[in-house]
Amino acid sequence: MNRKILLIALILIFIGYAGWNLADSVTPYVSIAEAEAAKGSVQVKGLLDKNVQPQQIDNDFTFTLKDEDSGKTMPVKYRGTKPDQFDSAYHVVAIGKYNADDNSFHANKLLIKCPSKYENQRQD
Repeated sequence: MNRKILLIALILIFIGYAGWNLADSVTPYVSIAEAEAAKGSVQVKGLLDKNVQPQQIDNDFTFTLKDEDSGKTMPVKYRGTKPDQFDSAYHVVAIGKYNADDNSFHANKLLIKCPSKYENQRQD
């Protein structure tokens, strides 16, 4: 009997632990305005704002994202170097949290979305 209770307790602990980690790793896609209001980690997809030059200062890479629908912009700070293919990026997805202290999005991960090499073939 005690063995059965121990097994059930271990299963419940494992399920709780897995659920806690899964909830922590799920980050929703949001707009720039929603990212500024979000409390936790989110994913923001946007276009590169060509009016603001990206900068690499020491180990911080900064650039500006522009919301495709609203046109709203937001500075993004990424701890690391400029990713490969950044200059040819069509969309950038920044994963992280908005920091109200410096009014910028602090990204811990960047996903670069480049135009497909097949797009020109489809238009013909």
